[in-house]
Amino acid sequence: MSDNLEQRIVRYLSHRMPEAGKILVLALSRIHGGASRETFRVRIDCERGGERGLIFRRDPVSSLIETERETEFAAFRSFQDTNVPVPGALYLERELEWLERPFFVMEEIEGCTAGSILAADPYGPHRRSIGEQFFTILGHIAKRDVGTSELARVSALPAGDVAWARELEKWEKVIDEDELEPQPVARAAIRRMKRQPPSPAQRLSIVHGDYRTGNFLFNPQGKIRAVLDWEMAHLGDPLEDLAWALDPLWSGDRDHPGGMLTRDEGVGVWERASGLRADPAALAWWSMFASLKGLAIWISSAKEYQAGTNTDPVMAFSGLYCLPFHNKRLADMLVERAS
Repeated sequence: MSDNLEQRIVRYLSHRMPEAGKILVLALSRIHGGASRETFRVRIDCERGGERGLIFRRDPVSSLIETERETEFAAFRSFQDTNVPVPGALYLERELEWLERPFFVMEEIEGCTAGSILAADPYGPHRRSIGEQFFTILGHIAKRDVGTSELARVSALPAGDVAWARELEKWEKVIDEDELEPQPVARAAIRRMKRQPPSPAQRLSIVHGDYRTGNFLFNPQGKIRAVLDWEMAHLGDPLEDLAWALDPLWSGDRDHPGGMLTRDEGVGVWERASGLRADPAALAWWSMFASLKGLAIWISSAKEYQAGTNTDPVMAFSGLYCLPFHNKRLADMLVERAS
């Protein structure tokens, strides 16, 4: 990594942490794989305070998903010191003088790993334990009081009976703007979802927006230590998060979403933790929505990669594998519901 970036980080942290005295950067590396922000792991040594790890999340020049850093930062802050584990959100920086683009800084959660959606058995002997935690934490997210959350200050609260419409309109717009070729399956799914909307949300909750395998950290003992990547967080129907977590893209085995519990087991754990009921008809609607939302994201990915504005290999993978996966998934669901 460039000395220039290292020097800029030292200047910024010295500005933010004058009580630390002289600050040295011991290690600086890029964490690849994200599609919405540039993420850097920074190991520093403070004259007063010793070593610590930090994570910098900087706005990219080009982003697959247009998100507000204030929203992601507020989502992290909404769960500080709660039963939803998140890294400490330290500083939100809007000024361009420090790192050329806005960014925020979090504490690093050390000694943990993220399960890969490409691994045959990402959790080993901890599969069931992690699955229980995974769906319990998702239930706790749904149970969090929206009114007292930091996110409520920066995110609009929809009416319970139109939360679905706002989200569907958002992702339909992404497809309208980014499709490189006609998307007849997506258009058919959109028409179906508009004709047959879900029942109103039982509760308006914080929605993580990308709650799945790969977006949380767990330690060698099988304990989930942090939920990450809140860049698509918003307020809405918590069934949106549940359907996304259950989507078969996150596991090759449709009976074990994310390689953890069975679908029915996961839904049961979520219901107990959230105090809500996963109405089958409403969850089926949100499951179709999850595949449409995924399709929209992968369409944007393909556009960014083809245009050369983002050449991260994850963008190519998204367009080549994930896009046809969700296209077929949508087609299958349309056929199933027509029969």
